[in-house]
Amino acid sequence: MPLSLIEHADGKHRCSWCGEGDTFADYIHYHDHEWGMPVMDERRLFEKITLEGFQAGLSWITILRKRDRFREVFKQFDFEKVARFTEKDVERLVQDAGIIRHRGKIESAINNAQKVCDLIDTQGAGALAKLIWSHEPTAKQRPPKITPEIASTLGQTEQSQALSKTLRKMGFNFVGPTTMYAMMQSMGVVNDHLEGCSHRAQVEAARLALKRP
Repeated sequence: MPLSLIEHADGKHRCSWCGEGDTFADYIHYHDHEWGMPVMDERRLFEKITLEGFQAGLSWITILRKRDRFREVFKQFDFEKVARFTEKDVERLVQDAGIIRHRGKIESAINNAQKVCDLIDTQGAGALAKLIWSHEPTAKQRPPKITPEIASTLGQTEQSQALSKTLRKMGFNFVGPTTMYAMMQSMGVVNDHLEGCSHRAQVEAARLALKRP
């Protein structure tokens, strides 16, 4: 779907990727209440890195509709618990129809949990958030307005490439620059709600009020 704004029945203009109507109610709720709101909580950041990795080759709505089950089987994305998963857990998850049964992505989630634990062990609590937010672009590095035409070019950026490179050097998997940019968008490291979207100002206010690590 080409990026644009949609005027919904409630009179609000939203980014078109969230769809419209009852069929997309969960997607619209995600757009309104989560997407772009800044996040510092490390468990949520790990969750998003993991789910973006599972999304590779799929649509986000597929992952969103399975997210509750993902949270259940991955221990609410407690990375310390996930880091202790064994081959037996991998086999269990490969058989779970409630998630994406991709062995490589499941093993990657466990590996990445271990890398998060390593990072925190060496640099202390908050290290994952600090690492991710250190790749926030400056105002000069961002387009002055996020129009549909601009948004369509933002599959990855210099900053998401740098974040991807850093994480890969640390041993993370499924953290390519496009995947990391999607994570940056959803976790509020950037505000890519389109100009005119009814939720853009709310997200920007939250970002302005945020105390960076």
